[in-house]
Amino acid sequence: MPGTRYRLEVQPRIPENLARLRELANDFKYTWDRRIRGLFYQLDHEVWESCGHNPKIFLRRVSQSRLEQAARDRVFLEEYNRVLSSFDSYHKEPMRSELQEHLSHDKDLIAYFCAEFGFHESLPLYSGGLGILAGDLVKAASDMHLPMVAVGILYRQGYFVQTVDAEGNQVAHYNPTDFADLPIEPVHNEDGEEIHITAPLPGREVRVRIWRGSLGHVSIYLLDTDLPDNDDQDRSITYQLYGGDNTVRIQQEIVLGIGGVRALRALGLNPSVWHINEGHAAFQALERCRELLARGMDLDTALERAASATVFTTHTPVPAGHDIFDPELMGTYFASYVEEELGAEMDWLLGLGRSGLHGDGGFNMTALAMRTSRYQNGVSRIHGRVASEMEGYIWPEVPMEENPIGYVTNGVHVPTFLAREWVSFFDLHFGGQWRSELLNEDFWKGMDQIQDHSFWSLRQTLKAELFTEARQRLIHRHRRNGATQAQIERLTEHLSPDRTDILTVGFARRFATYKRATLLFTDPDRLARLVNDPDRPVLFLFSGKAHPNDQPGQHLIKVIHEFSRRPEFEGKIIFLEGYDVALARKLVTGVDVWLNTPEYPKEASGTSGQKAGINGGLNLSVLDGWWGEGYNGENGWAITPHDPEMSSDYRNREESKELMELLEDQVVPRYYRRNGHGYSQEWVRMSKNAIKSQIPRFNAQRMLMDYVRDFYGPASRQQRRLARNEGESARALARWKRRVNEAWDSVRMERLDWFPHTLTSGDKLPITVAVHLNGLSPEDVRVECLVGRENALGGFDTQERHGLAHLEEKGPDGATLFHLDLEPTLPGLQFYKLRMYPYHPDLAQLHETGRMLWL
Repeated sequence: MPGTRYRLEVQPRIPENLARLRELANDFKYTWDRRIRGLFYQLDHEVWESCGHNPKIFLRRVSQSRLEQAARDRVFLEEYNRVLSSFDSYHKEPMRSELQEHLSHDKDLIAYFCAEFGFHESLPLYSGGLGILAGDLVKAASDMHLPMVAVGILYRQGYFVQTVDAEGNQVAHYNPTDFADLPIEPVHNEDGEEIHITAPLPGREVRVRIWRGSLGHVSIYLLDTDLPDNDDQDRSITYQLYGGDNTVRIQQEIVLGIGGVRALRALGLNPSVWHINEGHAAFQALERCRELLARGMDLDTALERAASATVFTTHTPVPAGHDIFDPELMGTYFASYVEEELGAEMDWLLGLGRSGLHGDGGFNMTALAMRTSRYQNGVSRIHGRVASEMEGYIWPEVPMEENPIGYVTNGVHVPTFLAREWVSFFDLHFGGQWRSELLNEDFWKGMDQIQDHSFWSLRQTLKAELFTEARQRLIHRHRRNGATQAQIERLTEHLSPDRTDILTVGFARRFATYKRATLLFTDPDRLARLVNDPDRPVLFLFSGKAHPNDQPGQHLIKVIHEFSRRPEFEGKIIFLEGYDVALARKLVTGVDVWLNTPEYPKEASGTSGQKAGINGGLNLSVLDGWWGEGYNGENGWAITPHDPEMSSDYRNREESKELMELLEDQVVPRYYRRNGHGYSQEWVRMSKNAIKSQIPRFNAQRMLMDYVRDFYGPASRQQRRLARNEGESARALARWKRRVNEAWDSVRMERLDWFPHTLTSGDKLPITVAVHLNGLSPEDVRVECLVGRENALGGFDTQERHGLAHLEEKGPDGATLFHLDLEPTLPGLQFYKLRMYPYHPDLAQLHETGRMLWL
């Protein structure tokens, strides 16, 4: 039809007695509070769906008549007032008592920096797991009333929207976001003017606007360079999440890191702890050093002070997940900043980012974050060990298992990802108390008291909702791609919400090659027999995005699409396009089995399986990431990872065989082994075990408590310790480290005693060590004896540690003597080792110097 199409939106006037709907729409709490979202859904569920579950857009598009009708509806008004009462009470609650043991509500503030935040599908500020994890942690901080602010970037486009064409090719669509649609607003000063800060770029300062959003008790500040004062190139810096080349990436990370610090200062905020979530924000340490230098400190002291208050979380062992910049690019962007603002040479900065990995000599943001923080962690027990090995170059003389990297296993925000049906079900069986028992493992043993048939029925209801959503998405995609009605009927045959009695397996995540989305298809004939068993059929649902520049990842999507169109797999292998938080919620709550097949040990944590588990889904996963801690033999199935040193072809072949064996011999028979009431008692028992074992251990409140107890609390105390006497403690520690590093390479140890190989029980073994300290004092070091046994791999397992005491007399050539009368407590054959390392009472971590000497 010819002619111009003009856009017009007729907005309603909100009745006075419903005026606080605007307030509810402008607080991110709606992203996890179903009762708030329920108000908008009750007003008009069709408009709510068409608005992408965005309450601000909804209030502009809902009809005037519907609002006026609701304003007179006694039932709606009662629910509205209950929601407001709960909302107001939530905002008045104080910090949880368990947090107060570690932090002060009045003195502490945690600044949480991340490049992406995944709160809800209506807020396109995330690409995948990192953003969802960040969103879950901030939500938990709000629920526990932790004093926290979050800092990120406001992307005009955010991440891409995915469609898949008729040939199985991923197509990326970028849809600019109207910031008026988001529950945020620019921050203004007392005169009503927007607060802008600047971030340093070569030859110029880019202006940055600060936007604020409320997440219950937590504020999030989002940075935006799309300002008229900036040229077109600078306006586009914050345009796209993970878009552009390394030049755009370094500009974004300068805005996030340096700009983020300046934004908080402009708002009058002085965090006591700074949490860098992945390396994208690591430049913040340089800005905080600049601030301390302006107060008269030297650079080493400033770095010590900044690092003492910094927590760094690394999220992936995959090299592509670590930003590495060319030294020339670093020089372009930082030479003048380092020289003029920090009074240093570029070699100093490049040294902070030197990793020794990958052989490229680049500037590694993970290395920078490690060296400018004193508290570091991976995101599962396995990943903590892998990260300790990967980043061991920071502490080259310290054994991997003793370097400062710890771990906090990721958890999921239960109110966000627990299906509303389960919420109602738990309210009915446990009362509202269950919301306060998320950390109580004993409480969740009450799952065993729930009647099996009720449990099974609820699970089938959730699957019906998934099938309805999946069917709609699949029909829409295939109609767009020109499929015939007959083809669509074949492809959606098993997605009837009235026929949920089919074992349904889900696989949904970012499509990176190490996640091995196609491991299932290693033996197609065997898979075809499995899915087409007339008595025990199986349905596989796949979904996920590959980065637009990741061609191998996109190829995996195409492979799955091609399998899904083969006659033997039509309607049994399904790929759902447009993976986002909304679809993820349907998948993790509706599937029977959650499949995860990463290449060990590259899955740092992986929280999608936790979301399935808290909803009663059973994980079938490689023992990697969180599942290495979560699997107990009764809540799912484990695929044994093979040695990473083996060839990938061999590993893929063997692990795919084990996957198929588990499906054929355990998963499928157990699901279809029905009793006289039409359900599998064994399956229900395992499903209950999944919920009761995973809700209390893998939820975001537990994750946050781990951070508070093991990282935030210690960092807060350490930064106060180093700030004593106007920073004299930090200056003394920095001087001591310089002295140790200058002397250490010439420090020597030798043993003076004779060392027998046998000893009678009850006797003591005298050990005397002479140390040439090269100018250091005996108080600067600790000398230790480690006692242990040989493990199965021929390594040494430490079981006891004993310190050697400093003797007053001198040894040969004036050496300092240390002595221990070792009285072994272990029986039989054992081994011992002797070592020395620097020690200072103000160290945040025992081995943070990275120095150690062994005899």
